Amino acid sequence: MRLRAILLDCGLHEALKWGKPCYTHGGVNIAILQKMNAFLALMFFKGALLDDPKGLLEEQGENSRSARRLCFTDVRQVARMDASVRSFVGKAIAVEEAGLELPKRPDLVLVDELRARLDRDPALKAAFEKLTPGRQREYNLQVSSAKQSKTRVQRVEQQVPRILAGKGLRDA
Repeated sequence: MRLRAILLDCGLHEALKWGKPCYTHGGVNIAILQKMNAFLALMFFKGALLDDPKGLLEEQGENSRSARRLCFTDVRQVARMDASVRSFVGKAIAVEEAGLELPKRPDLVLVDELRARLDRDPALKAAFEKLTPGRQREYNLQVSSAKQSKTRVQRVEQQVPRILAGKGLRDA
């Protein structure tokens, strides 16, 4: 509640998106609260573009490109970081108002086993190409993380029904 109060005091609008409190400015997503098992994260959508001289913003994972987050484990930490939160919100709004965009993501290079399966099945290829770039990337990462080609082939086959259904790896 303390973090929410800070965000609203910064002039952000609150709405539920993806089942989480999301904070916008001028209709553009600025930040979202994400409840994790061990902490609460305040994730800035274009965090990679924010000036962070103290190195407070964390990457979400090794494959994250743009989002950065602040992690909180207790209310006292929120109070201590009040000024930093406000500063990052101001910077995030300035990034949006300046129209800054993240560098274009490099073209996705599919792992051989996924590429071969798509090439053999035009319907599967069409369904895969209809997926969002993020979902395509997620499938490619999941398949490519296997060490053996045999396992990569199995992973592709396991996901064929989901791809044909237009679903991402983690969609219900």
